[in-house]
Amino acid sequence: MSKTVGIPKGLLYYDFYPMWKTFFEGVGAKVVVSQDTNKKILDEGVKTCVEDACLPVKTYVGHVMNLKDKGVDYIFIPRIVSVERKKYLCSKFLGLPDFVKSLIEDLPPIIDVEINYYRNDEFTQKEFIKIGRIFGKTKEQSLKAYFEATQQQKKFEELLKEGFTNLEALRVWESNKLKKEESNYDLKIAVISHPYNIMDEYISMGIVEKLKSMGAQVYTMEMLERNSILEGASILSKDIFWNYERNILGAGLYFLKQKNVDGVIMISAFGCGPNSITEELLERIYKREKEVPFMLITIDEHSGEAGIMTRLEAFIDLLRFNKKAVMV
Repeated sequence: MSKTVGIPKGLLYYDFYPMWKTFFEGVGAKVVVSQDTNKKILDEGVKTCVEDACLPVKTYVGHVMNLKDKGVDYIFIPRIVSVERKKYLCSKFLGLPDFVKSLIEDLPPIIDVEINYYRNDEFTQKEFIKIGRIFGKTKEQSLKAYFEATQQQKKFEELLKEGFTNLEALRVWESNKLKKEESNYDLKIAVISHPYNIMDEYISMGIVEKLKSMGAQVYTMEMLERNSILEGASILSKDIFWNYERNILGAGLYFLKQKNVDGVIMISAFGCGPNSITEELLERIYKREKEVPFMLITIDEHSGEAGIMTRLEAFIDLLRFNKKAVMV
């Protein structure tokens, strides 16, 4: 029988699930994902995790515990150092396997290979070959599965560039049915954040869907071409070595420069060290330029849906008021 590999539905799941799922199935494993985030998963993560961890990490710990209860043979928790040349990720990704092991007892074996594209692709290929050996696959078989996985990842990323959010693109990729919703939006709003902050509909309280229901077309940084993000980031006097923070700032500054949206909302998780810098910098620039309305929303395990809804409604009213004022 095929061995089962559990993939927690948190953190970079929303960015790389197509690649991971395709690879594991390519080496003969059965992939099992944790449940969608719910109150039990979040409460378990908060109770088990250290207090000063950010909300996404606490949620991730809850998802690992959910997989433990499912009785999977392995849990995939990679040590992700870099997903782009000459850029790094936050330290929580570098130490994630060790962090989880220190918190949860009696876990099934953890597949904790290192993913590091800082210099080139060869290092990560070797790490995936190591995974293949766990399932009795040769180097050639593992590389075949790896290259197929990268192709599926490219298809997923192409969907993002077509205007799908990460969550929508995952659904389209899995169903292989391309369906674009048709709605009459009178506003365009950019929602900038780490994908796991806004694609997890429980911890974000469905912010993206709420905005759409209010008549706003939502744009995320994943929908932008790489050149657009680099164009926005070029405004800064110094390059940022954090991959996602560079993308957040680049996207935010690109939308400000192009003025092609009616407003920008940044979603930040309380306790996120890198975000504490980028959110402050981006907010200051927007307030100084006074060209595009900007709102910062910070979420944590205590955030209430009523308060979020009130802020979104007020922001939408402001944007519509601005549009009417311009037309008069």
